[in-house]
Amino acid sequence: MSNRSIVALIALAVVIFLLTQTFYTVDPTTQVLVRQFGALVGKPKTEPGLYAKIPLVQDIVRIDRRLLDYEADEFEVIAGDQKRLVVDAFARFRINDARLFAERVPAGEPALRGLLDSLINSEIRGVLSSVPLHAVLTEQRASLMDDITKRVNGKTSDLGVQVVDVRIKRADLPQANSQSVYNRMKTDREREAGQLRAEGDEENQRIRATADREVAVIKADAGLKAQITMGQADGEATKIYADAFDRDKEFYAFWRRMEAYRQAFSGGGTMILNPDNDFFRYFNRPPEIAVTGKK
Repeated sequence: MSNRSIVALIALAVVIFLLTQTFYTVDPTTQVLVRQFGALVGKPKTEPGLYAKIPLVQDIVRIDRRLLDYEADEFEVIAGDQKRLVVDAFARFRINDARLFAERVPAGEPALRGLLDSLINSEIRGVLSSVPLHAVLTEQRASLMDDITKRVNGKTSDLGVQVVDVRIKRADLPQANSQSVYNRMKTDREREAGQLRAEGDEENQRIRATADREVAVIKADAGLKAQITMGQADGEATKIYADAFDRDKEFYAFWRRMEAYRQAFSGGGTMILNPDNDFFRYFNRPPEIAVTGKK
């Protein structure tokens, strides 16, 4: 290879190198700052396209312009009522002023995440420490998160960063407290169950006593009615007997004596009586005399 060819190749490599150091692209997800000897030059390039800079004198800094996510490590907070709470939070933010961000946070996005960690942790502690635990676990949490977002955003706006939202993903009691709360809830439920059982037993006894009393009253009323009915029946029978006796006294006496004979002799056995005994009065008289009463 001749010296001319070598020089041509070297010149071509230098041209290619200068071209790569001169032109750069901006895509829709980033914004680009031009830096000359370490100092920022001009405004950030935000429109997608091809741009040029002075090679070897200027360099570029790419900054993400999208909405970014931040995940905080879980930490413990003491609420306003001195209850402990384990909080797991996250945030969404964007860099809306690239030049200010590059000036205030030279280390870039990793350093910003470290700042957000301390800011969000501090503001969450500050807000939640002023409210009771139940406020964090109810619909009031949304307003608390809005307050935390405003506080964090007020401190990051000077860095060219807008914090769009801060939210708590999870808010739990510490493990020891959770067990204590569980035991207390279990005790409360057992006490309520015991109270309900006692009230049920009391109601059962009351219903049984009422039923027994009603049964006794019904039986007493039924017995009284039975006695009245039996008395009325006996009275009616007595009246019938009296009417029959008044209608034919001799026949009634004869019929009663026959009934006495039937009951006396139906069981068998032996009876020793004087034939002249009044009990055998109708045996010593003809039936027609006994029935008509004629001698």
